[in-house]
Amino acid sequence: MSRGAQDKSTKVPEELTRELRQFTGLAASFFRAAAARLALTVTDLQVMDILESTGPSTAGQLADLTGLTTGAITGMLNRLEQAGLVRRERDPNDGRRVIVRLERGKHEIHKIGPIFDALGKAWEELASDYDEAQIAFLLSFLKRSNAMSRKEIIRLQEAPSREGGIFSAPLLDLESGRLVVFSAISRLTLRTAEGMAELYQARFEGALPEVKTKDGVVTIRYPRRLSGLLGGQQRAVEVTLNAAIPWQIAIQGGASDVSAELEGLDLASLVVKGGVSSIRLELPVPSGVVPIHISGGASEIIVRRPVGVAARAHLKGWVSTFVFDDQTFSDTGNNVRLQSTDFEPTAPYYDIEVASSASTVTIASG
Repeated sequence: MSRGAQDKSTKVPEELTRELRQFTGLAASFFRAAAARLALTVTDLQVMDILESTGPSTAGQLADLTGLTTGAITGMLNRLEQAGLVRRERDPNDGRRVIVRLERGKHEIHKIGPIFDALGKAWEELASDYDEAQIAFLLSFLKRSNAMSRKEIIRLQEAPSREGGIFSAPLLDLESGRLVVFSAISRLTLRTAEGMAELYQARFEGALPEVKTKDGVVTIRYPRRLSGLLGGQQRAVEVTLNAAIPWQIAIQGGASDVSAELEGLDLASLVVKGGVSSIRLELPVPSGVVPIHISGGASEIIVRRPVGVAARAHLKGWVSTFVFDDQTFSDTGNNVRLQSTDFEPTAPYYDIEVASSASTVTIASG
């Protein structure tokens, strides 16, 4: 290949990249100009355009496409709903999801259409200069470009903020989640929240771990090589899970203190492995048979379930004091099996297995 051909092959991709960046910038400028004409904010107009072009969406999907935080998208939707521009309603197929729709009859909605129609007609005139094969190529390129842009938005959203060590990832269309926490932690706190646009949010004190999210699996891992370097440094983790989907939770590698307040969560399973000083689990109402497995040794284990929820317990380890509902046992273990008085194998219940040796184990309702 001649030097001239090499220079050309290098310049064309660079020029294409510049034009694409300019295209993106001009699109943002168009939204600013249109929003100013309509006396709306840019993000207000962007959300309404998404609803116009793609149809009804969840708040989480709107947050993902706009790059807004949960709080920002909620505040915006509150404002747009008060103005009568959008309405929120429960998804008839899934009562946990909230769908956002445009209010078609509103005068302001009819003012938005002509602005985008003019741009659409200009694009149609531009496209008329190309044949079908060229149009098909451009369409393929734009679809791939849009998919790439969505991935980049997600990548930026998953990255930790520089303040407070906060991690998160978008919910998207995930139907289930799994949280896996590895390595010794001073304090682990789990909570739940409804109406989140994110799959989860995590806040860390002390050294930051490695956090990965893929296909709904959130993995938090402190590298083993840091264990000796960190010495007695505190490593506290607080994770909030989106209550809109069912979750599997696995805690491996030990922790000084584990506290889980899981009210409202559709819990599929929970596993705690490794030495733990204290475990306190506040369980939600189960939707089926939910296995809970605790092993590796602990000083105190407290498992509370809602009133009226049945449980079956299997104690494999040795326990100084074992409390199961209204029964108390001393110095017991080695394959003890109990079940609550309202236990019914065909109804939802917790199947709790404790393979740890502990000072105190309490499994109760209320």
